[in-house]
Amino acid sequence: MNVPAELSYTDSHEWVRAEADGTLSVGITDHAQQALGDLVFIELPAVGSKLEAGEACGVVESVKAASDVYAPVAGEIVAANTALAEAPEKVNADPYGSWFYRLKPANATGVAKLLDAAAYTKLIASA
Repeated sequence: MNVPAELSYTDSHEWVRAEADGTLSVGITDHAQQALGDLVFIELPAVGSKLEAGEACGVVESVKAASDVYAPVAGEIVAANTALAEAPEKVNADPYGSWFYRLKPANATGVAKLLDAAAYTKLIASA
């Protein structure tokens, strides 16, 4: 299972990468895409949406199931990766290169509450 050390994670299987401009890129983890199987549809949040931490803001559907995508921290959506909506299979091929949306966090301390790679690896090992 691929769990890059430089990313942060949620217990609902989103990964989070801090960008140089202060925004956060968010996608689903390798574990999540493997559990879902071949993705066939992705619904992304609307740019400008304001979200609370843990709020459902998107959907991924596979041949097996549908699952919500959640906001890792409170903030505002500043970009959505519309290329994924047109080619959801990109997430299966490269989950950490396929960001779903970018979020401007309402509070920088929210990221500190996320899981590091070791904690996320422990979480998925116990599942």
